[in-house]
Amino acid sequence: MKRRDFVQVCAAAAGGAVLPEAAQAASLTARIYRRAKLVDEVDRPIRLGALQVGTNYVFDYPYSATPCFLLRLDRPAAAGIDLRTEAGEPYRWEGGVGNGKAVVAYSAICAHKMTYPTRQVSFIGYRDGPSPVAGRGKVITCCSDRSVYDPAAGARVVSGPAPQPLATIILEHDPKADEVYAVGTFGGEMFAEFFRKFEFRLQLEMGNRAKAPVEGTTRVIVLENYSTQWAKC
Repeated sequence: MKRRDFVQVCAAAAGGAVLPEAAQAASLTARIYRRAKLVDEVDRPIRLGALQVGTNYVFDYPYSATPCFLLRLDRPAAAGIDLRTEAGEPYRWEGGVGNGKAVVAYSAICAHKMTYPTRQVSFIGYRDGPSPVAGRGKVITCCSDRSVYDPAAGARVVSGPAPQPLATIILEHDPKADEVYAVGTFGGEMFAEFFRKFEFRLQLEMGNRAKAPVEGTTRVIVLENYSTQWAKC
């Protein structure tokens, strides 16, 4: 089997175990969902080297109605970041994927009031430059509640009322083919609460398809095309 590059604890966690080196620092294991290749709007495989630094990319995973951010940072994302969920469960974030270890992915559902990018508007997104809420920039900001997350450190909370980091989307990178797959989540995912809170809206917009698992492929779209408007703060 050819070596594959994982953004998080995927290899061991797929079998329900914590990596030995992280055993003392992490009690959570990854949640493995259906494997989905990341493709562009005309179904060509996403190439990590072609991603633009600082651009907001959005894809749906692990369900058709749960958007995620895909980001290429301007530097390697540090590994070995110890984090905790709102319930106090510790876990260790192990950095980015790709040759420069600078590509990361997170759930785009804010951990405070579950603000997320809709087709009409997004109040959450990555701010590469400075702003009143983003400070010096290079953070994910939620303009609904002014929560700020650091994508280079496991989406830990920098400021604001969010009680936990954004959930990590586990990426599997095949360096030979230069293809990337979403395979699961790590950290405090909020999908059950999300579907309860927005059940009526999602039913009107998507019907039963909202809770359909993503499998096969998932399209990666720049945020400006995913949402009609992007409220920046």
